[in-house]
Amino acid sequence: MPCEGCMKRDNESTEATMEFLLLGFSELSCLRVLLFLIFLIIHLVTLAGNMMIFIAVVMEHSHPPMLFFLCQLSVIELCYTLVIVPKALLGLMVMNGITISFIGCAAQMHFFVGLGGAECFLLAAMSYDRYVAICQPLYYAVVMSEGFCIRLSIACCLGGFAVALWLTVSVFRLPFCKSHRINHFFCDVPAVLHLACTQSYIPELPLLAACVLLLLFPFLLILTSYVCIAAALLRITSSLKRGKAFSTCFSHLAIALLHYGCASFMYIRPKSSYSPAQDKIVSLVYTNITPLLYPLIYSLRNKEIRGALKKMLRRKRIVELN
Repeated sequence: MPCEGCMKRDNESTEATMEFLLLGFSELSCLRVLLFLIFLIIHLVTLAGNMMIFIAVVMEHSHPPMLFFLCQLSVIELCYTLVIVPKALLGLMVMNGITISFIGCAAQMHFFVGLGGAECFLLAAMSYDRYVAICQPLYYAVVMSEGFCIRLSIACCLGGFAVALWLTVSVFRLPFCKSHRINHFFCDVPAVLHLACTQSYIPELPLLAACVLLLLFPFLLILTSYVCIAAALLRITSSLKRGKAFSTCFSHLAIALLHYGCASFMYIRPKSSYSPAQDKIVSLVYTNITPLLYPLIYSLRNKEIRGALKKMLRRKRIVELN
């Protein structure tokens, strides 16, 4: 039975004219200026950090698999923040929220889920790289060849965006109620689903399936890789070698736990437990803080990235002197 007040496909509110209202942080109107400055600074630092890693890796003559994957991760984070943060900053400049078109909301959701899914698959690919490096070091150069890494990175992006397209189409085919005020600062899946005029859990099945494909499946691959890595590290008698091997995995492990922890909290739960206030706080961490932490973690813990950054700064200094 259709609910009362649902938006029909044949009424005046068609996809071309229908708009959503992103409320953002309108309830914190007195803190708008402070939040705008904080968001802007975090956004600029995030862009600068990821851009530095990208440029440093591109300027390297050789691209080991880990550097190649880190470069792709930086590109994903750059696109990720550009999809979400500018609209959120614009929303902070308006008192009662900002409107977004039906197509614009669907596009934002598609790119957000697609980039997030590509990152999930990429983290799984990076865990496989660490597994081969530690458990099968003699075959590392053969297994993790340049061609294989390129195919793996393309597969990660295609897989993420294919699932995102299917999920976005599934969500936006639902009937929406007359109140289309999204209590969020971007078109997140749970926030949009909360507006759907349905009383059953059937509309949530595509989100559940997407969580299995984008979160559970890659996480199980990462878990399997690290179980094998842990078993291999236990067989190493030298504590120095064991510590050195573990340090190569620390950055990836920290980012994977941060990424999957936030994503699992946001998406693996029923619609009935949706809490706008909680979701906005977690989304704030997920879309602003974690992209800022990624380059910091890798630049501090990864020897290859530190070396690439030092070479880039050295080249810049030489150019300035000349």
